[in-house]
Amino acid sequence: MDRYTCIIIQDEPLALEKTKDFVDKVPFLNLCATFDNALTGLSYLNNNKVDILFLDINMDELSGIQLLESTKINSQVIITTAYQEYALKGYELRITDYLLKPFSFNRFLQAVNKAQGKYRTSKF
Repeated sequence: MDRYTCIIIQDEPLALEKTKDFVDKVPFLNLCATFDNALTGLSYLNNNKVDILFLDINMDELSGIQLLESTKINSQVIITTAYQEYALKGYELRITDYLLKPFSFNRFLQAVNKAQGKYRTSKF
């Protein structure tokens, strides 16, 4: 089974912990790092290959949308946010999925399976 590297960029401690717990339950995900701000997450992304990025939108200094607009991300991006109004903008930036907080494990798994499916189809 392929394992996919992932990171979480999320400045809200409880949401970070919940997403981390969900990642830990999925056997084909390998959590490499977590970040509480987009700037340190961006630095990591610039120096490491990441298959799936779980990204919050509303963060200090640099928002998730600004991060996506400012650089080319070669990861499958799954937005995790409490703000539905950014959904259209997210899809314009070619995200894989948009999880509206609070999201269930089932909905999380749907998003991860979607990202996995995109990797499988891009290999052929």
